[in-house]
Amino acid sequence: MLDLLLPQRCLVCGAGGAQLCGACRSGLPFLTPPWCELCGAPTAHPVARCRECSGRRLAFARARAAVVYDEPVRRLVAGWKEHGLRRLAEDAAAILAERLPAADARLITFVPADPIRAGERGHHPAERLAHALARRLGLPCAPTLERSRRSHRQRGLSLAERRRNVAGAFRAGRPVSGTILLVDDVYTSGSTVSVAAEALRRAGAARVDVATFARTIRWSRET
Repeated sequence: MLDLLLPQRCLVCGAGGAQLCGACRSGLPFLTPPWCELCGAPTAHPVARCRECSGRRLAFARARAAVVYDEPVRRLVAGWKEHGLRRLAEDAAAILAERLPAADARLITFVPADPIRAGERGHHPAERLAHALARRLGLPCAPTLERSRRSHRQRGLSLAERRRNVAGAFRAGRPVSGTILLVDDVYTSGSTVSVAAEALRRAGAARVDVATFARTIRWSRET
C-alpha cells in the first residue's frame, strides 16, 4: 500500500519499481582484485601495502569494500543516509555479503554514530548496515564502541586533518576478544575505521577487519 501511495524509483536510473533496480545493481562499479592486501585499494598487481597506506599506522588487519564510491553510488548512499530510504541498507548488506572474503570473525560491530547527526537522521546508517550484514553472515552483532568525544564532519578535510579530527574519538564500552568485523558505510581515508579498530584492539580484540559498502578511490590502478 505504501508503494502505491509513494511509488519507488531507482536512485541511479530513475526507473520505477525499486530504490535500486536489477539492471543498476548489476552495473554497480564492483571492486575486484588485484588490490592492496591491507587497505583494499585497487592495484595493478597484488601488494601488501599500496601508496595510499604505505607508511601509515593502521590498526586494522584488512579492509574490504564492495563498490567504488562514484556518483551513482553517492546517490544511493545519500538516499540511505540522508533521505531516510532505510531499505537500501538491506541492498547494501546483500551486495557486501556477496563480495566479502569468508568471514572468520566472532562478532560484527560498527563505528558509533555522532549523537547529533544520528538525531538529525533518525537512524544510524552504519548500525543498520552492520545488523543487516550480520543476519546474512549468521554472526552476532553488538554495539561495542562509543564516542569518547565529538568530532567534526570528515567531509572536505585533508588526510592529516581527518587523522587529527578522529584521534581518540572512540572507546570500547566492554571487553572483546578474537577477530572482530568492524562495519562502516564508506571508506574514504581509513582514518575513522583505524581509530575505531585501535579502540577495539585496546579492548582485547586479536584482529580487526573492516567492511564497508563503498570506497573512495584516490588513484587508478598502480603500474
